[in-house]
Amino acid sequence: MFDRIKAEIDATMARDPAARSRLEVVLCYPGFQVLMLHRLANRLWKRDWHLLSRSISHIGRIVTGIEIHPGATIGKDFFIDHGMGVVIGETSIIGDNVTLYHGVTLGGVAPSVDSDAQRGVKRHPTLECGVIVGSGAQILGPITVARCARIGANAVVTKDVPRCATVVGIPGKVVNPKPSVVDDQPFVAYGTPTGDIPDPVARTLEGLLNEVQSLRQRLNTLEGQEDYQKNLLHKKSDATKTEELVKDKTSGK
Repeated sequence: MFDRIKAEIDATMARDPAARSRLEVVLCYPGFQVLMLHRLANRLWKRDWHLLSRSISHIGRIVTGIEIHPGATIGKDFFIDHGMGVVIGETSIIGDNVTLYHGVTLGGVAPSVDSDAQRGVKRHPTLECGVIVGSGAQILGPITVARCARIGANAVVTKDVPRCATVVGIPGKVVNPKPSVVDDQPFVAYGTPTGDIPDPVARTLEGLLNEVQSLRQRLNTLEGQEDYQKNLLHKKSDATKTEELVKDKTSGK
C-alpha cells in the first residue's frame, strides 16, 4: 500500500515542476487527496457498500472540488492538475499514466433520459494509458480515447479517438491522424499540439488564403499579357498608319 502511495506522489512530482517535496504533494495537492479517497471508496463500492462509498466520494468533492464516482475504475499514476471542476462518471475507465487538467468532464450524453434503463450500462468514456486531457475538455458517452491521445483544452469529444491522435475544437476533430511517433510520446501540458496549427478552421482559412493569393497572381499575369497584346496591336496600327502616310506623300510628289 505504501509503495502504491509513493508511486502516486512520484507521478505528481514528475509532471508538475511546482511540487517541491512529497509532503507538499500530500498536504497541498487536491488531485492526490481525492485519489486516495477514491481508492478507499472504490473498494467499498465493489463490496456493495454503496452508501458509505458515495459518502466518502462526497467528502472528497467538498474538500477538493473534484467529483469522482466511486464506481469509476482508475489505473496507476493518475494525475489531476489543479483539479477544480473535474467530474468523472460512474462507468468511466481510466488507464495508467493518464493526466487530466481542471474543468474536465468524463460524462454521459443523456443522463436524464430514461435513467432506469441506463443503470449498470457503460455510458461514460474509457481513457487508455498515457492520455492527456486539457483543461475544460468534455469527453462524453461510452467512447474510447486510445493510448497516448491528446485532447486539447475546451474540446468536446463524442467520438472514438485514434491512438496517439490529437483532438481539438467543438466538435472535436483530429488534427494529426498520422503521428510520426506512436509510442512514448513526451509529456505535453494541457494536451495541446506543438509546432503545428491546432485548429482545423485555421487550416481551412490558411488554405483559402493561399488559393486566393495564387488566383490573384494568375489574374495579374493574364492582365499583364492582355495589356502587352493591346500595346503590341496599338504599335502595329501606328506603324501601318505611318507607312500609308509615307506612301501618300511619295505618290503626291
